[in-house]
Amino acid sequence: MNLKPLGDRVIVKQDEAEETTAGGLLLSSGSKEKPTTGVVLAVGDGRVTEDGETIPVPVKVGDRVLYGKYGGTEIDVDGETVMILRADDLYAVQV
Repeated sequence: MNLKPLGDRVIVKQDEAEETTAGGLLLSSGSKEKPTTGVVLAVGDGRVTEDGETIPVPVKVGDRVLYGKYGGTEIDVDGETVMILRADDLYAVQV
């Protein structure tokens, strides 16, 4: 991937949507819910404050994150669908 996010943005590879329900029923492509978890692929330098201080993004490449359902922008890069999100759209990091 040849993208570098700017500012406090991160690029996340979404997890795959569930193919079956907990009871074992197969889901059609239209009824699959978009996942809100994924792996961080790239991280920007951070947010610059009014004083010129840079606040680094609190995640690093390889972190598994949980993000908002309607946050970010979905794009295709090299045939792969990824999300570009602001650091504020990230809710948690898996530890």
